[in-house]
Amino acid sequence: MQLTDLHGSLRDPLLDTMNFLNEVTARFPDAISFAPGRPYDEPFDTEVIAGYLDAFVKHRGLSRDEAGALLFQYGRTKGHIHDLVAATVANDEGITATPESVVVTVGAQEGMLLAVRALIRDPDDALLVASPCYVGITGVARLLDVAVTPVPEGPAGIDAGAVRAAAARTRTAGRRPRALYLVPDFANPSGTSMPHAAREELLAVAAEEDLYLLEDNPYGLFTRSGDRPPTLKALDRHRRVVYLGSFAKTCFPGARVGYVLADQLVVGPDGSTSLLADQLSKIKSMTTVNTSPLAQAVIGGMLVTYGCRLRSANAERVQRYRERLDTLLGALARHFPPGSGVTWNVPAGGYFLVLSVPFAAGEAALTRCAREHGVLWTPMSYFYVDGGGERQIRLSCSYLTPEQISLGVARLADFIRSVG
Repeated sequence: MQLTDLHGSLRDPLLDTMNFLNEVTARFPDAISFAPGRPYDEPFDTEVIAGYLDAFVKHRGLSRDEAGALLFQYGRTKGHIHDLVAATVANDEGITATPESVVVTVGAQEGMLLAVRALIRDPDDALLVASPCYVGITGVARLLDVAVTPVPEGPAGIDAGAVRAAAARTRTAGRRPRALYLVPDFANPSGTSMPHAAREELLAVAAEEDLYLLEDNPYGLFTRSGDRPPTLKALDRHRRVVYLGSFAKTCFPGARVGYVLADQLVVGPDGSTSLLADQLSKIKSMTTVNTSPLAQAVIGGMLVTYGCRLRSANAERVQRYRERLDTLLGALARHFPPGSGVTWNVPAGGYFLVLSVPFAAGEAALTRCAREHGVLWTPMSYFYVDGGGERQIRLSCSYLTPEQISLGVARLADFIRSVG
């Protein structure tokens, strides 16, 4: 079998990026790793998981046989914790969503695939993405042979004017700009956040340009100050926003449970109506069939236990990540004073920041840094659709202790001095 006989995406370096991000730490086990955007390792306790299962079963009022039938069998394609998800986003984000507008997915990654596949009608449609951008969405586009138009991200995230210009470029190229993917809160990889006014402007542009917004919000709870603007979905008065959510960061990633809120009305040729969520479920039925009912029950039990309020459930995590981001920013300030040639942004929350460095920050530099100085990071060039970020690196602080962060920055400083 020849690789050239397989789908072209398998020859695209983009598809190697996700595996790199997941596996690079294992290649250098003794290095301090700022590379993975993964949550801090929680202590594993089977009693906690069992407690969540029990809480869910009691909440539903299920008998032993009913619980077995629900949790150990194939389940409803759209999921069976949709009502709990709707209640949670209402409590935490002020988002009004009916349970029927929720599709429970295998992580937010599946939600991206479902949304892109449904919204992109044919090869003449294009997906707009923030640039730099999370590789999961650009990978989905590559797998589905969907054309991508980058929208340059500024210091305060996506700008409405840049979206309007990208839509114009797309039309000039003969394609219809159909949807825009973005992370408005503490974006991966840049750590940027959009101000309230910019969100309102973006929603107005989306309506003018007939664009749907794919709002991904995995990090929104993890603020440094405790305050942040409303989500785009909470501000959405014209059903322009398809909201992608995940319990990976707020509960635990191993459950692989996410969701899509898709409340847009779809009108059939015969005049019949349905929700976009119903259309997404058709695609899901041909991909993953359904999301693990057992995993859903564990997440559902956690939601029930905390009154469908993840803000209170994550109070300790919020403080932990706040401490780590503050530690990272403090260490950078100590080791890279003004005039050092190294600069960085100051995110208002989340996991990530971007360091601008005086050298080509590619895989060769990363390998040398890991092997000779014992520290890992991610080249920002991996996150650009159209080139960029060659002298920037992403640092993620979520997975490390404050002591590891301080030591890791010291090692990184040694490496940068050796390069200079």
